Amino acid sequence: MSVAGLCELCESESVEDGCDRCSRLVCAHHYDEPTGLCTLCLSELGDGDSGGSDRNDGREKGYPDGVDEYRF
Repeated sequence: MSVAGLCELCESESVEDGCDRCSRLVCAHHYDEPTGLCTLCLSELGDGDSGGSDRNDGREKGYPDGVDEYRF
């Protein structure tokens, strides 16, 4: 992605990419390439491991396969 301007998180470095979740334009320091997310969205989702592909579908919380957690 070719964009120009300042990072929306630190406002000091030039923009390298955009977050796939919130569309913020961020610098390379605030962009996690494996997940396609900015560091703010990554922290909101609680994904400390930036692997992204090893999601366990609720098993880490002790739920059986196929059971998700819903919040209303």
